[in-house]
Amino acid sequence: MKLSVKTDYAARAVLELAAWPREGPVRKVEDLATAVGTSANYLVQILIELKGAGLVDSVRGKQGGYRLAKAPEEITLGMVWRAAEGSILDVPAIADDDCPAGLREAWKSASAALTESADQVTFAQILEASGRDREMYYI
Repeated sequence: MKLSVKTDYAARAVLELAAWPREGPVRKVEDLATAVGTSANYLVQILIELKGAGLVDSVRGKQGGYRLAKAPEEITLGMVWRAAEGSILDVPAIADDDCPAGLREAWKSASAALTESADQVTFAQILEASGRDREMYYI
């Protein structure tokens, strides 16, 4: 299995927004794109999908930008992954009647385990593990 660049950037963007105060100014997309390591145009596409999933909010206008729609404790890695990809592990063999039953069950089990694992990790935990929960942004 290979994680897509899109999902990686989505997770990086949510992590950056999680480290930013939810109350107060929003993050400008250009600044966020620099921190994430991608172009602003590509990041906007990702942020639109995250917004559609209810994970981020946008503010329009000159002082506009993005912020989390929920607390980092309420956003899991699995939520971000599904927002970016649609599913965590897409296994066509699960629906393929020609795939041996034992193998289909193994794929189902692997998919369920990965989904459960991703849904147990919150962005608050990721911030804490990286030490970013102690960062202070001065505006």
